[in-house]
Amino acid sequence: MKSLDKNKVVVGMSGGVDSSVAAYLLKKQGYEVIGVTMKVWKDESEDYDRDDGCCGLSAVEDARRVANKLEIPFYVMNFKSVFKEKVIDYFVDEYLSGRTPNPCIACNKYIKFQELIHKAHSLGAYYVATGHYAKIIEEEITGRFSIRKSSAEAKDQTYTLYNLTQDQLKYILMPLGEYSSKDEIRDIAKELGLDVANKPDSQEICFVPDNDYGSFIEKNDDKDIVPGDFVDTQGNVLGKHRGIIYYTIGQRKGLGISLGRPAYVVDIRPEKNQVVLGENKDVFSDRLIAQDINFLPFDRLEHPINIEAKIRYSAKPAQAIVYPIDENTVGLEFDTPQRAITPGQAVVFYDGDTLIGGGTIVKSGK
Repeated sequence: MKSLDKNKVVVGMSGGVDSSVAAYLLKKQGYEVIGVTMKVWKDESEDYDRDDGCCGLSAVEDARRVANKLEIPFYVMNFKSVFKEKVIDYFVDEYLSGRTPNPCIACNKYIKFQELIHKAHSLGAYYVATGHYAKIIEEEITGRFSIRKSSAEAKDQTYTLYNLTQDQLKYILMPLGEYSSKDEIRDIAKELGLDVANKPDSQEICFVPDNDYGSFIEKNDDKDIVPGDFVDTQGNVLGKHRGIIYYTIGQRKGLGISLGRPAYVVDIRPEKNQVVLGENKDVFSDRLIAQDINFLPFDRLEHPINIEAKIRYSAKPAQAIVYPIDENTVGLEFDTPQRAITPGQAVVFYDGDTLIGGGTIVKSGK
């Protein structure tokens, strides 16, 4: 590998206010900053753009204008092939398997960091940086890198970073983690005269602009989406569903069936092409099993530990015990039942403000 300059950093610029201010802060700290926008989705000839996303043409032009304003080099790099393999195909396959994926977590691990680090090193830069709200700390005693919650509690993004490795973390900078609010970041952008200062935050999944996951999957997969049976928790047929890709655990609205009482999705059985409906109480469970585990303070879990766990990005941390099952599998027991523990989603572990790790939920139960 070529010699890397620890004073040089590649900033992943999405065209939003966070990554724009991150680039400014690092330049102010004395780094030699290179701006890069990762081209991950549609070609210029294709009909797709949105003002609040990180995939459209406006995002590239916004990032380019910010780079010009900051007087830093700027490149647009093609990541479409790896994005399709690691994010799009994964997203589609998970829904077809009856699970509900989190593509932002896959994008962080494989695109925003793994691939971007490779590109940065090819440019001789030691570091990459993003506009994430989180803190990366090198622990004095162990020499390992840890991730801690952002000072801006409402904007904290550590949940989506649990699967970053020690080999990745040593190359990553996140300069926004010490700021206490998004308003502070917008104020900095306004002072700099950046056009993106009032740009809205990205919403939903960048490559599904209308939020219609089902239609996206049908367009991006060659398999026919086959209708199947709604069944109750005893297996009795209640009616027909459109296809399992249109449903997720805990869902109540948009089911397309009227039973004369509230009904909730409590399970999806892809092998039988069934969607199981039950009552609200059936959506709660206090145990789960997770795989594809990553821990930050240590390489593997040797014994049960008390932690707080989040079962989705917007969830409040809940007290639980996590215990090892095998090298790549853990179990969790919550103090109180959690609503809609969903296979395919991430469960993420905390000790106070410190991110301990996490994994992918494969099963829940009582």
